[in-house]
Amino acid sequence: MSAISVHSSVPTARLSFAGILRSEWIKLFSLRSTVWCYVIIVAVTIGLGVLLAFTLQPGGTLDHAGQQNIALQAATLSVGFSQLVSSVLGALVITGEYGTGMIRSTLTAVPKRLPALIAKILVLGLTTFVVSLVAMIITVLVTAPVLSGVGVHPDFGDSAYLLAILGAAGYLALIGILSLAIGAIVRNSAGGIAAALGLILVVPIVLRILVGVTRAEWAQNVGAFLPDSAGGRMYAYTTGVVAQAGSPGAIVLDPWQGALVLVAWVVVLLVIASVLLKRRDA
Repeated sequence: MSAISVHSSVPTARLSFAGILRSEWIKLFSLRSTVWCYVIIVAVTIGLGVLLAFTLQPGGTLDHAGQQNIALQAATLSVGFSQLVSSVLGALVITGEYGTGMIRSTLTAVPKRLPALIAKILVLGLTTFVVSLVAMIITVLVTAPVLSGVGVHPDFGDSAYLLAILGAAGYLALIGILSLAIGAIVRNSAGGIAAALGLILVVPIVLRILVGVTRAEWAQNVGAFLPDSAGGRMYAYTTGVVAQAGSPGAIVLDPWQGALVLVAWVVVLLVIASVLLKRRDA
């Protein structure tokens, strides 16, 4: 009697990285906190930029660099606040799954684990970058006529100005990813947000107080390499000459150096998060 082979008609599901990206996109925008965070970033960026433009009263005649600095400040004035929103969102993207237990389903669907983390990074980083950049471009367009009325005429063909705008959006995206890495390490929403805000906000303040009290040059130089200070150089308007701040021996980073320092922070934290994600139970 010949053997009868039975073939299953049920198709075998194949895991693809594109599918993981779609899943993370859906998860990101299924949360109200995500929408609200991005709405706040857009509203604050435009609102503070317009407020500065309408209240600006420059004294005397400004040179080209002075006008570009003011125009850039109008577009990036909100970054100090938006970085807090971005850091909270970044932490919640991963810690929210640990809080609800959804992380178990995620890691079951993606047994290698790291592709899920990479997908979260890409979705969060690209979305934050695009939203921030669009908000700043709108602010630039809205404030330009107002600034022109007070003698500030932005040069939109200035490469240093354009790179600073891109740098500001990139900074917010990197801060979100940095907070995501911290959240993956801590695995708790309150702890992740506290650790991220502590690194971005509290530690620089402590160092500034230390510098103000002791005038210690080493503390000022350490502060230059913190995420907030190094990332802030990414949206500084420079024309090839870096202004010296503080004592003569103080370190002042170029924009590209600040970007590299912030990327180094992100990479180190992501490596730690990746190792822990692979070794720990969900």
